[in-house]
Amino acid sequence: MSASHSLDGEARAELLCYLLVCQMIARRCTGDWLRTDHLIESARLWLSANSGGCDWLERAELGVLSVMLATELEHQRLMPTVSELTALHTPGWRLDYRAPLVCSLHEFCAARLHNAGGHGTGPV
Repeated sequence: MSASHSLDGEARAELLCYLLVCQMIARRCTGDWLRTDHLIESARLWLSANSGGCDWLERAELGVLSVMLATELEHQRLMPTVSELTALHTPGWRLDYRAPLVCSLHEFCAARLHNAGGHGTGPV
């Protein structure tokens, strides 16, 4: 795509929320954040499942922001447990937006994107 930010605000918040949950699962299961290749693959999976499209820079910015937000939640001792995190997915590994925790994490992501001007990794 030619636009540097081709996802609309809602899609950006949903992708960020998905990447945030992926980061937290990785941290809880391995003690580390997602490796770059796993982060790229996670973004590609979400984009494919949601018929979304964005360029590498937008994916990279959201990836960086996902680890920043996950780190913030970890420091505040607000990171969910592994069982809570895996319960957030439907059988097809999409986030279940009927789950209150998914809604809270989505609102958290949307607010941070809004505070950062809707894109980029500006102030969060």
